[in-house]
Parts: sequence; structure tokens; C-alpha cells
Amino acid sequence: MDSKPFWIVRQALKKVWVRVVSFALLCVLTVGLAPTLAQWLPDGFAEDLGSLSVDRILGILASSMLAVTTFSLSIAVSAFAAAAVNATPRATALLQEDPTTQNVLATFLGAFLFSLIGLIALRTDYYDPAGQIFLFLATLVVVGLVVLALLRWISHLMSFGRMCDTLDRVEQATAHSLQQRLAHPYLDGNPLHGNIPDDAVPLLASCTGYVQHIDISALANCAEVVKAELYVAALPGSFVHPAAPMLWTRGGTVDKKQQQALREAFSIGNERSFDQDPRFGLIVLSEIASRALSPAVNDPGTAISVVGRLVRLLSCWTEQQEPKIDYPSVHVPPILPDDMICDAFRPIARDGAALIEVQIRLQKALAALGSIAPMAFAQPVNALSRYALERATAAGLSASEMDIIETTAAAVRSTTAINTSAC
Repeated sequence: MDSKPFWIVRQALKKVWVRVVSFALLCVLTVGLAPTLAQWLPDGFAEDLGSLSVDRILGILASSMLAVTTFSLSIAVSAFAAAAVNATPRATALLQEDPTTQNVLATFLGAFLFSLIGLIALRTDYYDPAGQIFLFLATLVVVGLVVLALLRWISHLMSFGRMCDTLDRVEQATAHSLQQRLAHPYLDGNPLHGNIPDDAVPLLASCTGYVQHIDISALANCAEVVKAELYVAALPGSFVHPAAPMLWTRGGTVDKKQQQALREAFSIGNERSFDQDPRFGLIVLSEIASRALSPAVNDPGTAISVVGRLVRLLSCWTEQQEPKIDYPSVHVPPILPDDMICDAFRPIARDGAALIEVQIRLQKALAALGSIAPMAFAQPVNALSRYALERATAAGLSASEMDIIETTAAAVRSTTAINTSAC
């Protein structure tokens, strides 16, 4: 699993300013080093090419790129707002991390700075004739990059920020997080099943927020130093506060310095993130379905699409094999199938209770998951199937509609019973 410094770097690289600043610095360095780099041109190349004036080209590039950058940024902000209104505000973070949008904005802003600094250098006679030729060649390269970025941006805007695009991004982020967790169900620590020992001492959080990342290797190093067993109480996605234990320690002597080191292994933020928290992705998808089922939107088709995506995500669940244990002194609880099923489907069962098409699709989805991984999902899908049936009954559906839903719900029970007995 990622260490905390590597995780922080990886989070920083997702920010738009990193690409913008990197591309802008590259363009500025190209302009500044043009006289030096011009020495590498072939002898007589400047004379053969002729004396070229690039100030007009740079002037056109500077004026147009400023307008294009501003316009592109306004389009991106509008897409973020549309995703927050039509889907859920929790999905906008994924759109802001979109590499295509970041690369396009970085290209436009970098081209603007390149042309602006190039004009300043030309007006101050910074270049000799060979340097002007090199600047001209570099300008041609920048123009080519701008054209490619514009073409890519136009193609990208056909779907950027639309509902399907937002759903795809949330599904991809959730799938990556879930696959990582299934590959490392205990974050490479020791499986923690049952209760924490009574003689364990709690380590309280020093601030309020959501756990976004846990550096298991840092916890293991601290445990080795103090000769203690550690029991993680707050998995990524958990809400902690100064009265909530993040960790329990057993044995050894943990001084204040080691307590601080243990706390620093937990990265706490104001919002949940997708990285180590697959439940958050399921919650976001469920939120999108709930908004689609609201009377103001009335879009059951989106909710049905979300149900299908949830089945696709959870269908990768496999029966737990012998876990890899790299840090035996750190005990980590698993994510429970019951929690995953409730996070994914309970809001849809509640908000779509009065829609027979949603209820039928939901019951079929539960039956599918019960067939795919009966040992993990049989009990939670049966419980949620009964909950959905109760909500549909309370919603006042007609007798014929209830007969159809009850028949589908009976199929959930029979399917899970058969597969459970087969296992």
C-alpha cells in the first residue's frame, strides 16, 4: 500500500495547477534558453531560412490564447456546476481531476505565457538572428500543440460533464478502489475479526474530519519501536473527532512522540475520497440514483442505469482467499458485504419504492449478486430484498404490481438459497 508521502504526491499530481505550472515553466525555459539552444542549429541554417520576424505570430498567439483560456475555463466551471446539480456535488472532484481538461488548460495558458515572454524578449533585443530562428521554430511547435489541444478539447466537450460521463467517472474510480481493497482486504495488515481486546488503550483523533488514507507501514514501524500490537478502529471513510478512537494499542509504552507519529499515519480531510474508500464510490452512485428518483427530476432510467453499474462493480467480489500479511503487528478490520449492499441499494429501495420498474430491477440486481457471491452476499441481499418489499408495500402500489414485485423478491430468496447450499 502507498506510504503517506507517496500518497500526498499522488494527490498533488491530480491538481490542475501542477500541469499548468509545469507546461508554463517549460515554455518560459524554451524562450529564455533560445539563444543558447540556437547554437545547436546547423551551420548556415539561419541564412538558408532567412530573416524571419515572429513578433506578429507571437502577438496573434498571445491575444487569442488569453481569450481561449478564459473561455475554456468558463466551460469547465459550467461542466462542474452541471454535474453538481444533475448528479451530485461529490462527483465534481472527479471532473476536476480530468487529465484531458487539465492538459488543454495547461497548453493554452503555457502558449499564452510563451508568446508573451517571447514578445518581451524580442522587444528588448534579447535574440540574435540565430536565436530568432530558433524562436520561430519553437513557435511553430507551440502552434501545432495548440491546434491538437483544440481538436482534442472539441471532441472532449461532446460528453464532458454529461450524466453518462459523470457516471462513468464515478464507476471507474469506485472500481479501482474496490479492486485495490479486494486485492488487499486488510491493507496488508493482520485480519481483525471480533472485538478489540479489553486491555487495549484507545488513541483519540486530534482533529475532526474523514479518514482519507492510512499509512500501514508507518503504523507497523511505530508498533515495532514500542513493541505493541495496534488495532485500527477507523478505516478510510470513517468520521473521526477528538473523542473518537482511531487506533487501539496493546502492550508496550507509547509516549507522546509515538502517539503523534501514530496520528500522522492517518490522513484526515474535510471530505471523503475515492482512493482507499470503495464504500464512498457506492454512496455517490446511490446519491445520483436518489436525485434522479426525486419528484423534481423524475428520471427512473438513470436510477436503473445506476443499479446496473452497482451490480457490475460488486460482481468483482470474490470469496476471500488467504490474505497477504506484511505487517502482523497491525490488525485491520475488513469491509463488510452487508455495509456495501446497504450503501449501494438501500437509498434506491427507499426513493424508488413507488416505481415498479425500479423495484423489479432492484430485486433482479439483488438476485444476481446473491448468485455471484452467495457466501458474501446471500444474507445482506435477502435482508435488503425484504426491506425493498416493505417500502414498496408502504408506497401504496396496486395489487397487481405488488404481485410482480413479490414474485421477483421470492426469486431472490430461492436463488441465494440454492447457491448457498451448493457452496
